[in-house]
Amino acid sequence: MTQPRRRSVFLGRLPLPERNYVADALRTETVGGVLLLVAAVVALILANTPANSGYVALRDFQLGPAGLHLNLSVADWAKDGLLTVFFFVAGIELKRELVAGELRSPSAAALPVVAAVCGMALPALVYATVSLSGGGDIRGWAVPTATDIAFALAVLAVIGTSLPSALRAFLLTLAVVDDLFAILIIAVFYSARIDFPALGLAVLGLFVFWLLLRRRVHGWYVYVPLALVIWALMHVSGVHSTIAGVAMGLMLRCAKDAGEDVSPAERIEHVVRPLSAGIAVPLFALFAAGVPLSGGAMRGVFTNPETLGVVLGLFLGKAAGVFGGAWFAARFTRAELNPELAWADVGAVACLGGIGFTVSLLIGELAFAGSPVLAGEVKAAVLLGSLISAVVAAALLKLRNRKYRALCDEEERDDDHDGIPDVYEKDDPEYHLRMAAIFEAKAAEHRRLAELARSGTNGDHGST
Repeated sequence: MTQPRRRSVFLGRLPLPERNYVADALRTETVGGVLLLVAAVVALILANTPANSGYVALRDFQLGPAGLHLNLSVADWAKDGLLTVFFFVAGIELKRELVAGELRSPSAAALPVVAAVCGMALPALVYATVSLSGGGDIRGWAVPTATDIAFALAVLAVIGTSLPSALRAFLLTLAVVDDLFAILIIAVFYSARIDFPALGLAVLGLFVFWLLLRRRVHGWYVYVPLALVIWALMHVSGVHSTIAGVAMGLMLRCAKDAGEDVSPAERIEHVVRPLSAGIAVPLFALFAAGVPLSGGAMRGVFTNPETLGVVLGLFLGKAAGVFGGAWFAARFTRAELNPELAWADVGAVACLGGIGFTVSLLIGELAFAGSPVLAGEVKAAVLLGSLISAVVAAALLKLRNRKYRALCDEEERDDDHDGIPDVYEKDDPEYHLRMAAIFEAKAAEHRRLAELARSGTNGDHGST
């Protein structure tokens, strides 16, 4: 008699190494998200006060060698230069997910990948429908497709809630897959006319970069100058320069050699991630999020088809796409939802996915580079759509905050103080022996104090 196939668990407990990695990565992203939020607020203040003239002058100030086609404005240096660091980290994250994370197994990757793909396809469809029905510009179809993990975590930090590790890992995987498709979209749809000689030299530089890594050549003084040359060539080629960062991140080795405590990818990510989250992305936001928010501009967000498509795509399309994709994939793969969670929790995380700040602003600038007024309106729509998604997600998460606190406390509980959460040791016989010894020691101490209290030797402990 054949045994029925065991159903997998969706949003089940993560393996301990994966849980620790997610916790460390998201801790940095949370701090970066708060800085990103502060930078966005500062940009809006500067753009909507008498300081606007100085802000615009700084943003448009050009510097760099013109002979190398690098005489760029400060805003362009932030967009094309600093964001390359962000996408470099995204490349490392993607490589790690493919090698050791949620995407390493096709069966395990199916559900979050389907959810992420639906969470990008539906916002694009919503934008296209709204824009075409109103006679708008279709070039911005990709603007509402991205998720900003740092901004989403900043929302969690501000509202004072904490997601269980499984939900956080799901959100991180969504963002990683979003970044992958955003990279492909930028490379295919938003690159300028291609300079093939420069592109060929950039590819040659990437090959040298890969060869040096394969030969185990060490030294930042080798890789940093080479990375700058590759970036400059990619920028000159017409392919968006952030693609160079992704490519180099994907080349890093995630497996440890004999004698290595951590892999090169993990070591470099540990150094670069704080620079990306704490400096690169906030500075990009400082020069990208400064848009006028006058009454007329805000009314235009709800009347122009392009901007309305962005708002509805982020808020409705993203939430419905992620939730619907997860639900249908779970049904198709016969995956059971973790009994400690509910589909409402998936819906709340799906709403968080509608916070599409950094990459959405970047794609908006690329899509409407020739229409500065429309580009500014689309930026305002990105801010508004992300804000609505954040408020709705915060409200939904607050309703379940007590449950999340209990789950997080259970995940962190370590009664035997061995550095390993007890929930990961419950199937280990030695764990039960250790716990029995701890409880017996506590009981013996309680009996001793009670005996002292009865004998009057130590009256101060009578209430113990």
